[in-house]
Amino acid sequence: MDSGNKPIVSFLGPVASYSHQAVRQVFPEKIWELRPVNTIDDVFDEVQDHLVTAGVVPFENSTNGSVVFTLDNLADRKGRYKDVTVDGEIFVDVHHCLLGRKNPNSKLDEAHEASGACTPTATDPVPLKPKSKPLGSLSHIRRLYSHPQAFGQCNAFISTYLKGVEIIDVSSTSKAAEIVSQDETGTWAAISNHLALSLYSLDLLGKNIEDREDNTTRFLVIGTKPSVPSDWNLRKQTIAKSGSRSLVSFTVPHTSPGALADVLGCFTESNLNLTSINSRPSLLAPFQYVFFVEFEGHRYDDSDGRVKGALEKIGHVAQSWRWLGSWERYR
Repeated sequence: MDSGNKPIVSFLGPVASYSHQAVRQVFPEKIWELRPVNTIDDVFDEVQDHLVTAGVVPFENSTNGSVVFTLDNLADRKGRYKDVTVDGEIFVDVHHCLLGRKNPNSKLDEAHEASGACTPTATDPVPLKPKSKPLGSLSHIRRLYSHPQAFGQCNAFISTYLKGVEIIDVSSTSKAAEIVSQDETGTWAAISNHLALSLYSLDLLGKNIEDREDNTTRFLVIGTKPSVPSDWNLRKQTIAKSGSRSLVSFTVPHTSPGALADVLGCFTESNLNLTSINSRPSLLAPFQYVFFVEFEGHRYDDSDGRVKGALEKIGHVAQSWRWLGSWERYR
């Protein structure tokens, strides 16, 4: 697990990804070895197999919603990640750049205005208006690479200035920049971040191209089944000041009317505030789901027994359930 004397934390790479930025905020390189891997699955695999001490995965974006790749691994339909728990969260303000090669005919022409720009149509009567413009003509761009989440966060810019360009999904925004850096035609571009600009020696074609200025991604820190920390009593005061969250997953008998409401009622009865609800297909039968509920409260900081009470009640009404972790909140 260790590299020399350093514990290892894995993250969705390559370097210069937003996951890399998240890791750098919390895991100082003087103490930790930061290990990029190719996919979110790889992060979960390395954590479960105890090849690393911790992993960092994207969980949700304020503009584009949940990251389904992470939810699918937390659903753990095949029992692969039975020891993995959520131990923390990291927030990253996400500002996307368009990276590539400048147009050889570099004069800013009408092309960057004319690519289907912001014109009301029958199918889109109130089109989104991008908050930034290209830094030059994009008429030479034929392919656009990025992670699906990034495409969803930059919809207005893409539909206005890159309409008709071939969209290609890749595993991360930094991978997109790496691919575009190898393009010899000069007609490919990537939605990535400013850190990747110098790393891959690309040109800046657009800056802050995300739809919303408050675009933020939340990442989860995952580990393997922590016991009650040895310094728990010292940390309780910190947790009380900053707040805490817990995450559980569950399935319900779909033939039983009100089964989902019965589980959610367990939180109401215990006076626990729900902060998010997600679902993913269970793959046991069509249109049956694994549900995820995040709520305020901590399994180990539960002096009034509300969290314990809710979990006990869920055990009586859910078809199956799993506690996925509790963590302190820092923002």
